Amino acid sequence: MADYYINVILDEAKKATINDAGLADKIIKIDGKEAIQVEMTAKEYKKLTKGFSGLTCDESKACLLPAEAEAKLLGIIADTKTLDVMKFAIMKLYNPLAGKAPRSAQR
Repeated sequence: MADYYINVILDEAKKATINDAGLADKIIKIDGKEAIQVEMTAKEYKKLTKGFSGLTCDESKACLLPAEAEAKLLGIIADTKTLDVMKFAIMKLYNPLAGKAPRSAQR
């Protein structure tokens, strides 16, 4: 069981992507909407909260990513044809140097 989840609410295009990846059996209902849940560890969640300052989870420890990050995650799922992608996806979604000024070389 995962520590946290990312919920991806599916519209018709996203649902088609999931179906094309052979993951139709992973679609669940969340609050009456079709969705998939991507599991993540507490460590991965902590990294995402650093990368996305407004990211919060609900009482079921599920959160929603911003649209751009969700699209990247969905692309990774489509390419790998699995929902077990967070170890790889975290590298694409979390940029630890975002917003930091470059350091000058010390000699």
